[in-house]
Amino acid sequence: MDFDEYRKYDATGLARLVADKQVSAAELLAVARERAAEVNPRLNAIVRDVPAEPTDDLTGPFAGVPFLIKDLGQDYAGLPTSNGSRSLKGYNATAHSTVVQRWIDAGLVIFGKTNLPEFGAKAISEPVTWGPARNPWDLTRTPGGSSGGSAAAVAAGIVPCAGANDGGGSTRIPAACCGLVGLKPGRGLTPFGPDAAETMHGAAVQGVVSRTVRDTAAMLDVICGGEPAGPFSPALPPEPFASFVGQDPGRLRIGVRVPSAINPNPHPEAVAAVASAVRVLTGLGHHVEELPQAPFDDAALAKDFLLTWFVNLAWRVAEAKRLTGAPDIAFERDTLLMAALGRATSSVDYVDAVQRRHEHTSRLTTYFESYDLLLTPTLATPPPKVGQFELPVSLQRATDALLKTGTARFLKHTKIVDDMIRDNLGWVPYTQLANLTGRPALSLPLHWTADGLPLGVQFVAPLAGEAVLIKLAAQLEQAAPWADRFPVMS
Repeated sequence: MDFDEYRKYDATGLARLVADKQVSAAELLAVARERAAEVNPRLNAIVRDVPAEPTDDLTGPFAGVPFLIKDLGQDYAGLPTSNGSRSLKGYNATAHSTVVQRWIDAGLVIFGKTNLPEFGAKAISEPVTWGPARNPWDLTRTPGGSSGGSAAAVAAGIVPCAGANDGGGSTRIPAACCGLVGLKPGRGLTPFGPDAAETMHGAAVQGVVSRTVRDTAAMLDVICGGEPAGPFSPALPPEPFASFVGQDPGRLRIGVRVPSAINPNPHPEAVAAVASAVRVLTGLGHHVEELPQAPFDDAALAKDFLLTWFVNLAWRVAEAKRLTGAPDIAFERDTLLMAALGRATSSVDYVDAVQRRHEHTSRLTTYFESYDLLLTPTLATPPPKVGQFELPVSLQRATDALLKTGTARFLKHTKIVDDMIRDNLGWVPYTQLANLTGRPALSLPLHWTADGLPLGVQFVAPLAGEAVLIKLAAQLEQAAPWADRFPVMS
């Protein structure tokens, strides 16, 4: 099999070829590795090789299909999980993560780990330790973050599907940047063990980025469900998620909101992305209605999201230091700055922010009494240029001085958090809602800009709404196909 033939198939299709003995797992891995050798020097999507020598006795629904995992929250025993940080670049995992073990049990052939920002803390994938990942649709632009390396690899055809996770949009943002399907399951549906019960109080979940809805649904079947050391056993539907592909979603009531408090004037291409989706949805018979205002307090939610992220990042830095003895110099400037703001947050303020999630969830629940789904752009702008969010040199020097003197914590009394919301969430203001409320959300590649860049749209569903998301996504995929669109990398 050559690459032109390989890229015609999604993971489900490749698995069928292996099962029918039309191709071997070794042949597929050879094609994937050859494609990686060709394009990864330009993409920087894969940052670590994983030894893989597939045999003919692999079993499972994806037996023999090449696969990549993210270098965060997806441990592979005997290899480091760097979290995109120099501090952990040489610290080996002692066991497979539960989700990785489930992928292995499904027969997937894992041969690499993918790029991400340090500790997954940004919506771009430009870590100092690995260098920036790049978008195959335009190598000057970001593939998003934090699962940016995975998305770049899938979009470039190295693999049809790759591991991702999502604590604030980290699956959906890269999917939107790279023209892929990105599902964030609801809270607790996928495991983070065995080392952790939950991450960020359940706001972060495991998943994949893929080219097709059926792959996304079937992969959810592979990884969903509780584990012995987990916090609870999640409720699962009576039939597999893959069975919802092709089922009629019925006539759905969908509210649409494009402006946000963080970015009241999104890029015209973000507006066009939603308009394109509305036309297709209306043509399919769904009731689509523009909302006069957001069904939740998005400005307050953004502050609560960042505050909890800062505290979480402060813990992650402290944990890395405990594990490896790493000095401050082993962490990036922005990470240390955010961690300092996290340490400056009182325990009461932190619990306040966590408790306010119930307010955001309550407002969203009230919205879902009248609507089945919420539709937004996934991105407020096209994918930004690589390096666009680097601090000016003068601010770098000022920040270094504050960190060196231990006074960075006093920045909490300035407008820096407001500036961070504007600068870092301004192009991705829509995705954090689903994480803090624990609701499922899905990004679909229904729009390409005039410059040929993907820009996805997001659907947010109520609790246990994965089935309706999959049904609708499959319907949209049939009405406005995207899986046969590939970037031409020059």
